[in-house]
Amino acid sequence: MHHPELHRFTPDAPLAQSAHHLAQELLGPDGARWIHSSAVAARAGEAAGTFPVPQRPLLLAAGWLHDIGYSPTVQDAVADSGPARFHPLDGARFLRARGWPAELAALVAHHSGAVHVAAVLGLAGPVRAHVVPAGLHPVADALTWADQTTGPAGQPWTLAQRLTDVLDRHGPDSPNARAHAARLPDLVGAVERTEQRRRSLLRPAARGAGTA
Repeated sequence: MHHPELHRFTPDAPLAQSAHHLAQELLGPDGARWIHSSAVAARAGEAAGTFPVPQRPLLLAAGWLHDIGYSPTVQDAVADSGPARFHPLDGARFLRARGWPAELAALVAHHSGAVHVAAVLGLAGPVRAHVVPAGLHPVADALTWADQTTGPAGQPWTLAQRLTDVLDRHGPDSPNARAHAARLPDLVGAVERTEQRRRSLLRPAARGAGTA
């Protein structure tokens, strides 16, 4: 039996640090998922400086937790709410049941264009029930950018490399493949907007730091 209090969010604890600990507990036994999630969190950190300080821990936490829905512990824990076996939704349900911020659960639910795959699976409604506030749309973009430019072994990849790998691994009849045409514009847009954001907001600071 799984008890929600075991992984309950503590509001006075640092969000990103708590997310790191939870992700390590849930994904650590699965070496590949843990390696990927650690690299996505690090990649998210590269974009965090482009956001207001209060939003940065949210992006980092989402980087750590975006794939926890793959954990058997999570899948078993959400069984009473109708397990989707769809990792963005299972992860979001798990977090909300344990008092984690709704905004964080929504970022997890929607990461990397998940709603398009959910539509193929008949799960678009439950995913859309987790609403990303308009002010956090750029944070959602950055999470997708971090995930879609990080390979399964944590290696830096282009979006094209990532998509080729996903389609090859899951196969031409998979939900990912069937959702690809609808999902692709969202992924390209998120990556392009985040890269533009980084170019416009980070490069001036870098140039200033190099002068004395």
